[in-house]
Amino acid sequence: MRSPALRHVLTHLITPLLMCLGMGLAYMGAFVTPEPNHLPVAVVGAGPRAKVFAQTVKDTAGDKLDVRTVATRAAAVDLLKSRDVTGAYAPSTGAPELLVATAASDMGATAVEKVFTPVAAKEGGALKVTDVAAPVADDPTGQGLFFLLIALSIGSYASVAALGAAGATLPMRIRALLALGVSAVVSGIGALLAGPVFHLAHHGLGSLWGMAWLYSAGILFIGVGLHTFLKRWTTLTMMVLFVMLNFTSSGGLFRPELQNGFFGTLHAFWNGAGFVEGVRSLLYFGDDGLARNVWTLVAWLLVGLAVTAIAATYERARVSRRTAALPVPAPSAEPARRKAESAVDEEVEAEVEVEVEETVGV
Repeated sequence: MRSPALRHVLTHLITPLLMCLGMGLAYMGAFVTPEPNHLPVAVVGAGPRAKVFAQTVKDTAGDKLDVRTVATRAAAVDLLKSRDVTGAYAPSTGAPELLVATAASDMGATAVEKVFTPVAAKEGGALKVTDVAAPVADDPTGQGLFFLLIALSIGSYASVAALGAAGATLPMRIRALLALGVSAVVSGIGALLAGPVFHLAHHGLGSLWGMAWLYSAGILFIGVGLHTFLKRWTTLTMMVLFVMLNFTSSGGLFRPELQNGFFGTLHAFWNGAGFVEGVRSLLYFGDDGLARNVWTLVAWLLVGLAVTAIAATYERARVSRRTAALPVPAPSAEPARRKAESAVDEEVEAEVEVEVEETVGV
């Protein structure tokens, strides 16, 4: 290609085009056709009749449903509040009832209602739907937590672009301290939005802030560490990790039982799912499952700290190699060290100019 300017433009178009492809594949693959996939439900009743009824429902639905029986309505409520089932159907000739927990998943509740409405019609009664764990009135669909996740994620991975590009000449310890401070600010903004501004959290705001900090700090430290190795490709990598795979597997819109196996598998250990499910546990389900989700966020933070530590070691080794390659006048190596660090700084500054042009979509 003869024109350097045209080649420069075409090179920089690679990132947004890859983002376009990745976002399309991720979002459309996860959200366009939600269908039950081994959706766990329960049938309330004891004895052979209940078991036959449950098996009939299972045979009709196939792989869409996983059906179990529970002896009492109270036991069904317990399963819903521990999020072991998405819905529980209590058959009755006169008044069949469906128990749901919309705070766990509004879409899941809608899905089981669609499943059991025709079943109730065959029994000759109108289906009564009872919500045993409803979200607060300020967040009637329970999806506010998903949008809170988006706000925290954007604040975190966009800050990685700033710390990586504008702060690339700073020592790693300074960048790490900045990441620590930024995560505190981002999580504080999240707590402010969830509490006083939009009233998503009517209690437990301090614990919500703690989970938001773990989530944000994990992203920032992973990004700051990866930037040492990926440079201009850091933004695309962060988009893949914390947007394309993260939002789609978080369970904020559709829980894994309404998605294909890929996103359902990611939901088990991805950090966005840890945050969303952890906050749900805190706000609506009496801390059930909270510890597991907090440990998920801690694990991601530990990965971030490890990546940052590896990057710091690599950067120190790079300076040492440059120092060793230069002639060292006796009796001191200090001038050579300064010269090596200056050479590294010049190289980084040249990379920064390119990276700032490349950093889009944050």
